[in-house]
Amino acid sequence: MRVLKFGGTSVGSVENIINVKNIINDDSKKIVVLSAMSGTTNELVAIANYIEDKNSNEAIEKINKLHGTYIATINSLLIDKKLNKQAKNYVSEIFSLLIDSTYKLYSDVLENKILAQGELLSTFIFNCYLKQEGLRSTLLPALGFMRIDAAKEPDLSHIKEYLDRAFKYSEEADIYITQGFICLDAEGEISNLQRGGSDYTATIIGAVVKAEEVQIWTDIDGMHNNDPRYVENTRPISNLSYDEAAELAYFGAKILHPQTVTPVRADNIPVSLKNTMNPVAHGTLISNMTSNNGIKAIAAKDNITAIKIKSGRMLQAHGFLKKVFEIFEIYETSIDMITTSEVAVSLTIDDDRNLDKIVAELKEFAIIEVDKAQSIVCLVGHSVVNHQDTHKLFKILKDVKIRMISYGGSKNNISLLINSKDKINTLRKLNNYLFELVTL
Repeated sequence: MRVLKFGGTSVGSVENIINVKNIINDDSKKIVVLSAMSGTTNELVAIANYIEDKNSNEAIEKINKLHGTYIATINSLLIDKKLNKQAKNYVSEIFSLLIDSTYKLYSDVLENKILAQGELLSTFIFNCYLKQEGLRSTLLPALGFMRIDAAKEPDLSHIKEYLDRAFKYSEEADIYITQGFICLDAEGEISNLQRGGSDYTATIIGAVVKAEEVQIWTDIDGMHNNDPRYVENTRPISNLSYDEAAELAYFGAKILHPQTVTPVRADNIPVSLKNTMNPVAHGTLISNMTSNNGIKAIAAKDNITAIKIKSGRMLQAHGFLKKVFEIFEIYETSIDMITTSEVAVSLTIDDDRNLDKIVAELKEFAIIEVDKAQSIVCLVGHSVVNHQDTHKLFKILKDVKIRMISYGGSKNNISLLINSKDKINTLRKLNNYLFELVTL
């Protein structure tokens, strides 16, 4: 069995939904994981924000407008009168629930319930469409099996037990449709796997069912060697190792959720990145195989804050770094990059919600400097730190001010911290410097 995930753009229009049907209609058993239709999650976030601000009129206006969009989609997609009515009734129930939410007190639990509706809408409508087209499909509600534990990690034993049960009692089908992104938390409340979490859903399911392959379908021909939004003439990478893909996803490659490869790598389940708009394209295959040493791709991660911690007492002081890291642990703030000298530590974070509290505690024993609006530019490839041409990337030093360099922590990754205003120029210059050096 294969697991196929389709992102919001892939189900964002009637034409694209038809494309997805054509892709999956091959008479093989599969699990199809769907995101919300493109734009829906952003609208639901805006609705939740209006509720938080106690602006119910604006929330209701946005809900009604979104409702109209879904009714128009159903009328275009579902010509079968019975299925058309069934879909409209379900959609109306969802939007009535959203209207009711505008009269409730805002909470994180309420917001998560609101955000979950996008995937519920897309999967129900898509299942109706497949039935109209004569395909044997059925829904497997993700909220019936997908759960995270107290540490917000997937509860794999629970997922397997309840997914097996769902298969056992569901209608026999060739295509099982479920929701990406959404799940239950350890307390049984509706939660989610964060933005892009449908990728993660797909590989979690793939690991549990021991899938032969997981396919991630988006609107681009695989993972590119640079960011095509800013750099011209980028090209898809045909093959990546799990390590390379994980590094690129974590450091900013938008095509993939950072945790995507984690569930499947132990069982060597390959992950293919494919383009719904161009199904014949090879895309990118992620597996345990490595190919070609040297830099393969560049990614950039924005909204980084750099913190410099300087103290004369650091010199040969036992336990200094432990004291620093404990503060970040208390505030559940992860560190991306770190460099040290005998008198200072520089590090970066991408979550600044508790920055003021962290800085206040650090100031009790050190001098602190904070730089916001930073970006991490990450260069990834197999054994990149050992490759004979890697030194050529440092040509960038004559053109761009580098705040930090992380080199050697991973043999597959070199990271540069720069001011965000220099990001696009840096990506372009690195592209010019590097990609005549390797064959991808």
